[in-house]
Amino acid sequence: MKPLLKIILILITFFTSTLLIIKFTGVLNVAQIKGWLIAAQDISPLYVGSIVALLLFVDLFIAMPTLTVTILAGFFLGHLYGSMAALIGLISAGSCGYALSYRYGDKVFNFLIKDREQREEAIASFQKHGVMMILLSRAMPMLPEICACLAGASKMSYLKFICCWLLSTVPYVLIATYAGSISSIDNPKPALYTAIGISALLWIAWFVYHRYYVKKNL
Repeated sequence: MKPLLKIILILITFFTSTLLIIKFTGVLNVAQIKGWLIAAQDISPLYVGSIVALLLFVDLFIAMPTLTVTILAGFFLGHLYGSMAALIGLISAGSCGYALSYRYGDKVFNFLIKDREQREEAIASFQKHGVMMILLSRAMPMLPEICACLAGASKMSYLKFICCWLLSTVPYVLIATYAGSISSIDNPKPALYTAIGISALLWIAWFVYHRYYVKKNL
């Protein structure tokens, strides 16, 4: 399990660095995203949906505030269309991450971990725990995209991956966009409570899974 955790930590560090660079350089922030969506809303809801989908797809390469963007999708587009835009972006990101890693994952693994036995152990660990990791990955920013890449690199079947990805993503999106759709500038509580609730629930699920399953099977 340690080699797998090493890979995850390296990738999280990389994505975190991109987020910090973006934040401190002022290239992109939540206020700017809101501004884009407001401007796009004046033109057409289609532009709003396109921006949402694009931002969530770009999250594969540069860390984005995924939950915030998803909630904003519900706020600006309503529950139905906000969910559709968010799902298009997240499914595209997951599928692209899987496909790229399926093709080039071996080279990345070889670069991150030089020892062959450790690479094989990392792959075996993900094959054993990958399903639950994908299902619970929304607990932490950047972890879903990392799991998508690990699924491709470990040669998990795409059907198995996409089923897990949808089981993880669809409820997350439906809840977040609904909260956004019933929130307003004067009453942002539904969005705030939903963000806190989703994160807390997924972290509790991670804790239970690690405590009662992972430790017993190490």
